[in-house]
Amino acid sequence: MAARRKATTQISRLAHRASGTAAANRMVPEETPVAFSFAGTTHAVMMASPADFEDFALGFSLTEGIITVPDEIEAIEVVEDHGVGIDIQIRLKDKANTRFEARRRRLAGPVGCGLCGIESIEEAMRSVDKVGASKLTLDADDITRSVKLLSKVQPLHSETGAVHAAGFYVPGKGIVMAREDVGRHNALDKLAGALAKAGIDGATGAVVVTSRVSVEMVQKTAAIGSAFIMAVSAPTALAIRTAEEAGMTLVALVRGDDFDVFTHPERVVLGVAQHVA
Repeated sequence: MAARRKATTQISRLAHRASGTAAANRMVPEETPVAFSFAGTTHAVMMASPADFEDFALGFSLTEGIITVPDEIEAIEVVEDHGVGIDIQIRLKDKANTRFEARRRRLAGPVGCGLCGIESIEEAMRSVDKVGASKLTLDADDITRSVKLLSKVQPLHSETGAVHAAGFYVPGKGIVMAREDVGRHNALDKLAGALAKAGIDGATGAVVVTSRVSVEMVQKTAAIGSAFIMAVSAPTALAIRTAEEAGMTLVALVRGDDFDVFTHPERVVLGVAQHVA
């Protein structure tokens, strides 16, 4: 079993300010190679914060479509890889393992696109399932509050100023779950795993992230089952098109009381008629 790794390290640096220059210390986040191995074969390796490994493994398996429900995983073992990185060994139950092996044979070839173990352009551009006719609606206060609340549950970022967070906002309850990581996709995978372990239905709330919205972030949010993704930064054009196709409401550039709604504005209650150009 892997030893618990530190998520931060204190380093010395030369700090230059308007008032002068001095030697000082600062906390910086650690990152380590994390490998996901299925049936003894490495499927993907990512640089990640050394924390929440089981959430990461479960969430990655779900958001990448390797499993459809948590019960398809028989066991997760976190192994220290000679002090260099972490090898998360995931054992799938029979049907899931058969499905996964068939997928590997179909996609056999060198990893080239760098997307979470994806092995072909077609797989990277996979379509997402529609999130369904979600009854969840949010008003302007919900949207701006969700980002403010997420900032209060980011201890690693507060200490280092250098990591992303993904949270799950439920109206009337606030941020009910959050995870941090040096990688924005990793943070979202860890959130997906934490929600699945807790038995929280993704359709009951909104995913909130501290990063830009790429197509992968939309794909992973759809896998969680949420009809909302909200972000402090901007989306890509492909992310917008994918969210539109999936029936997902994409809200971005949430800064203070300001935000932009890019897709499916019918779920956002603003009190006056709105038009998204």
